[in-house]
Amino acid sequence: MASVPVIPDSYNHVLAEFECLDPLLSALRLDSSRLKCTCIAVSKRWLALGSSGGGLNLIQKDGWKQRLFLTHKEGAISRVACCLHDEDYVAVATSQGLVVVWELNQERRGKPERIYVSSEHKGRKVTALCWDRAALRVFVGDHVGKVSAIKINTSKQGKAAATFVMFPVQIITTVDSRVVQLDYLDGRLLISSLTRTYLCDTERQKFWKIGNKERDGEFGACFFPVGKNSGNQQPLIYCARPGSRMWEVNFDGEVQSTHQFKQLLSSPPLPVVTLRLDPRYTSSSCSPQSLSFPKLLYLTEHCVMTWTERGIYIFLPQSVQVLLWSEVKDIQDIAVYKSELFCLHTNGKVVHLSLLLVDRCIERLIRRGFWTLAARVCCLFQNSIISCRARKNLPLDKLEHLKSQLDASTQQDLIMQLEELILKLEPLDSACSSRRSSISSHESFSVLDSGIYRVISRRGSQSDEDSCSLHSQTFSEDERLKEFPAHQEDEQVELDNVSHASVTVEADRNETFLPFSIPLSFRSPSPLVSLQAVKESVSSFVRKTTEKIGTLHISPDTRGRQEAKDDEQLQELTVDLVASPQEEKELEPQSCQLPEEDHLRDLKAATAEAIAKLQDPLVLLEPQCMRRVLREWLIYLEEKFSSKERSASSVKKSKTLCAEEEERAVLEENLRLDPTDGDPADKEQSSILEDCTEKENTDETCINKTMCENSTDLKGPLGCCFRVSPPCVIEPDVQKDLVELTTLCFELRVFSCGNGEAEESSDRSVPLASSWALACRFMRSYFFLLDLKRLKQCIITMYATSPNVWETYIAGLKELTCHSPVALAMEKEDMLKILKQLHDLGPWDDSPLLLVHAQRLYEKFGETALRPLIKFHPSILPSDIKQLCRNDPAHFLAYLDSLVKSKPEDKRSSLLRSLLQPESVRLDWLCLAVSHDAPQRANTVDAEGNPRPRSHLFTWGYSQLILLLIKLPADFVTKEKMADICKSHGFWPGYLFLCLELDRRIEAFTNIAHLDDLSLLNGEDGSIPETIEEWKFLLHLAQNHGTAFHHHGPQNGNAFSNGSPSCPDCITVENVALLLAKAVGPNRALPLLQECGLTLELSERFTSVCEILRIAEKRQRALIQSMLERCDRFLWSQQA
Repeated sequence: MASVPVIPDSYNHVLAEFECLDPLLSALRLDSSRLKCTCIAVSKRWLALGSSGGGLNLIQKDGWKQRLFLTHKEGAISRVACCLHDEDYVAVATSQGLVVVWELNQERRGKPERIYVSSEHKGRKVTALCWDRAALRVFVGDHVGKVSAIKINTSKQGKAAATFVMFPVQIITTVDSRVVQLDYLDGRLLISSLTRTYLCDTERQKFWKIGNKERDGEFGACFFPVGKNSGNQQPLIYCARPGSRMWEVNFDGEVQSTHQFKQLLSSPPLPVVTLRLDPRYTSSSCSPQSLSFPKLLYLTEHCVMTWTERGIYIFLPQSVQVLLWSEVKDIQDIAVYKSELFCLHTNGKVVHLSLLLVDRCIERLIRRGFWTLAARVCCLFQNSIISCRARKNLPLDKLEHLKSQLDASTQQDLIMQLEELILKLEPLDSACSSRRSSISSHESFSVLDSGIYRVISRRGSQSDEDSCSLHSQTFSEDERLKEFPAHQEDEQVELDNVSHASVTVEADRNETFLPFSIPLSFRSPSPLVSLQAVKESVSSFVRKTTEKIGTLHISPDTRGRQEAKDDEQLQELTVDLVASPQEEKELEPQSCQLPEEDHLRDLKAATAEAIAKLQDPLVLLEPQCMRRVLREWLIYLEEKFSSKERSASSVKKSKTLCAEEEERAVLEENLRLDPTDGDPADKEQSSILEDCTEKENTDETCINKTMCENSTDLKGPLGCCFRVSPPCVIEPDVQKDLVELTTLCFELRVFSCGNGEAEESSDRSVPLASSWALACRFMRSYFFLLDLKRLKQCIITMYATSPNVWETYIAGLKELTCHSPVALAMEKEDMLKILKQLHDLGPWDDSPLLLVHAQRLYEKFGETALRPLIKFHPSILPSDIKQLCRNDPAHFLAYLDSLVKSKPEDKRSSLLRSLLQPESVRLDWLCLAVSHDAPQRANTVDAEGNPRPRSHLFTWGYSQLILLLIKLPADFVTKEKMADICKSHGFWPGYLFLCLELDRRIEAFTNIAHLDDLSLLNGEDGSIPETIEEWKFLLHLAQNHGTAFHHHGPQNGNAFSNGSPSCPDCITVENVALLLAKAVGPNRALPLLQECGLTLELSERFTSVCEILRIAEKRQRALIQSMLERCDRFLWSQQA
């Protein structure tokens, strides 16, 4: 048998064509020489095909059934673009340069209608169309470089009557050459021409040229949106350059780096999986390719796609890698949606390709019954199939079924190649083969990459009856293939992307019937895929194995989010479970040495009784009753998990030290991702914690026994180490109830006194030192039974004045994570590598484990480690950082300021408002902000407590943060307190703002007069006088201060003499009078000045300005009258 070239294992993606669109084109009559397809676009619902005859065909992708046909008499269709965020709109460009926008009216089941026709580019060739991703706006580019925007007024918004004042077409810019490509994201328009790329801020009307070097030819550019887990990172831009290069550009248009793909493209092309011809691969390398990329298209989550006359190229630009390239000739244009590619060839043919993992491609081919093609792809990509990742979707039983479907007479070579592949997956001399002989003949099996055997029972087998509780989870391969018809797989096409395996229909259907969940650390990142893995694990061996690791309470999503951290633990687990079969026989009787049901029977009964009592509303709403129930329950907890029992069982636990370490690591991972929605009882009990803390100072508490007076009894338990893992096997449901009650004990301060009886520390007679000592000892004893998220919140709110409690909590987290990769890297790595490692292990959600890593960073690197932590928000909150650096508040203030400034200006207020939990921290943060990096109080406040002239112009380090804090909505009392804080520290901009909000206008005008700055009297913030009495008061203030006011005291600006023309910004009588004349008019201002007796202090400049104001007012009236008359004539002409 001749050897077949095998594709290296570094290539695990492929382009595949599962269905031919030629019959569709024939039905649309787009396969003739007279009429052919000229352009293409795609969205989630539609495939749009423009024709040379001026027709636009809209085909519904779901089943290729529904079709709309839109005609255009303005010429052939040259460009088409579908609106992705509202698929009821399509933009079309014709050969005459007209742009037509259609509203399809699919929701109302009406006829499609033209809602706008733009002739801005008439007579020119439209070369690019692009929709705004948020609004109904189309960007158009033509061959002379003109770029325009069409704002759509739709029937959904209502017909606008005042069309004469609407200008739906806006000229964006005109670049130096033909527009090659347009792209839009978050208010930025990207324009790629023949010579360079431009970045336009369409909201602020700003333009930037990207890079300094020009180019000559068709080169594309596209935005690269960030993923969901990238925190505050901004999108990137990639611009094509000559010689197979790309510029990586930030969102501000600055070139960050140049990526070279020329040498990487010397690898041979990967075949396209298609029914048209057999896939073939040549292992010989080709010469490096120096290419020009005419367009760049963002594909899925990490990829950028382009094409040339030779083939299709897909890159991973962030890691500078070539995902794949395949030879596809004569491509005119490509439209992409997620991982789907629709290729329009120069002859008018359309090819539908999908980018997906090799194992997913083979699985689809098997489902559709393309046995020969699936076998050939298996042989070509056997290196990828052997990998652990592919073996989950392509187990041995599926490959054996594929082999059985081949014709033994005509496909003997292919069968032999598959047999070799199967032998590589399962070596005959391994421990795997020895176990295979022990499995009955009516079962097939495969080995997961974790070392666990997955057994699939055949119909009617005994093992199927043994696992009947799983309800049809042991179907044979034939039955399972019937469950996946082609049309169902097509409906799931959106789930087939580069980084996620698609979810099978059977898993989705049987999800609700699953009676249990096996919490393995190597489960799939998707919950539905995890359920499918559980369904297939039904053999007796798997059940025995999961009994040993069933207590590793890991969230179903953990593996995908901490896969790097699990590898080492997974290898150890595999060795223990598979490589040493004798150890399994030893472990089984050892697990029976702890009679769990007998050992915890009393505790289970007490737990069930306590939960039942706590569900009684009369108990739940009365803190003292809740404490009484918890005290009774805590006695049972002490009996089972007391320190005496712990010391007595130390010998046993020393034998199982490795298991303890595994449980600690897995418990750490379990905390990484916790369900956001708890039980109703959790919410109900946590909602009354505030009531409990309020009542504990007024209600008298019945203490069963007085505090232990011996100080050594308190100090003794504090010196012991943390118990971060359970001393025995606890069922998941039981442990969930224990965690709930133990955490509730801590929140209500029901602690143990160390002698087997419960003690509560909420009474006023208990000293504060004893209270925190009991809390610390409780945490050390029952750390494995505490909800660490609720525990952290409770410590922040209830033990704010007891730093020892927080330190104990952090110490417990350090003990829990002492063997984590981050903790080990903290000793030898630098800060940037550690931060990158933390980022790669994310997302963290609100896991307390990230907090302890931040604590280690802060202890080692100081303040410099805080600012990079803003990218982990909201996993780390400002309240957490405040606890970390409670000894140096300036560090917390710098972090908070950096966090707020990391957001766009329009989102900073909403961010800060979400951080003010509870509301009382607003005043604390404000006091910190006005007391750090601020001018001396003597420079802003005089001896009488009044503002010094121009002292509001001093620079405050955190002025933006202060203004944001005071401008947020708050109650009247809080606003008054903030005003007092600003006044006492001399932050006058904030004080004036608060005075106006609190309607203390007279006080605001008085301080403005002291500050001696006329610019503070403006109408933007309401500081200009509104009534005659306020004007009189301000005029008298200016008169009383006199000229001496502008010459004494320290000045923070330029001072001038009163009434001088050279002091236009000082508070003088003449300046205030001019402001009055501009506000109310000169005719009303003069009588008021005469009434105040201030006309003698006015100069000729005031008289001249008043005359000018009168003339301007008269001309303004005439202009308004003329405009109203024109509008009236226009409206009457429209009615006629």
